[in-house]
Amino acid sequence: MSRSDSLSCLLYACFEFVSFRVASWFVLMGYLKANHEMTRTLANVAALPNVKRIEGGKILLGITRKNFAPFLLSSLFLLLTLTVFAYSDSAATRTSEPEQDGQHDFDFEFGSWKAHILRLQKPLTGSKTWLEYDGTSVVRKIWNGRANLGELDVSGAQGRIEGMSLRTYNPQSRQWYISWVNSADGMMGPPMIGGFKNGRGEFYNQEPFNGRAIYVRFIFSEITRNSFRIEQAFSDDGGKTWEANWIATFSRVKE
Repeated sequence: MSRSDSLSCLLYACFEFVSFRVASWFVLMGYLKANHEMTRTLANVAALPNVKRIEGGKILLGITRKNFAPFLLSSLFLLLTLTVFAYSDSAATRTSEPEQDGQHDFDFEFGSWKAHILRLQKPLTGSKTWLEYDGTSVVRKIWNGRANLGELDVSGAQGRIEGMSLRTYNPQSRQWYISWVNSADGMMGPPMIGGFKNGRGEFYNQEPFNGRAIYVRFIFSEITRNSFRIEQAFSDDGGKTWEANWIATFSRVKE
């Protein structure tokens, strides 16, 4: 629940509490005034308001011209209060948003792309040397969009990178799992886990790197119909600071 939703619920609760107290006070005053002339004996009858007398076993309401106006006003106020509460509950129910289903979050990426890659030569060493690669990326839909397979093939002065990424969607957790494998070793690493929100995808995992466990972050951003950006970053201080080491920009191949 968002901060604005929580504040709305709190305001509704406060309004309900105060309104019921005020309504109860008006009703009580009306009842007391309406029963002002009742005898002490009849006033003790089972806590029923406005009881005037009992005749033949029947209970008669003691509403007269004198007490009719306050009784009517208090009743109308109570009815209005209940109507407001009913409308507020109905409006809150109508405006509540269902949890987002992200099984089609990667639909934007289906197809063929031109890829430009910047790779930091030696991550987490203070290196400032970036290597460039250019090539293609092809992403294919699987399971009607609940999974997809991406093939990356880029080359540069430092050689060729052939990689494959498998993305699968978990409908229970509403999260995506991204697994990457490089043709150089054929080994699939631990999956990145995360999802998309407000047009931005964030995925995290923990991996061994140079004998240490580090955090890895993957971000999809600047997403349009014909372009998007991916940035990978490492953190060796528990996520306090991040160093980008892989920046990829993609432009759609026109068919």
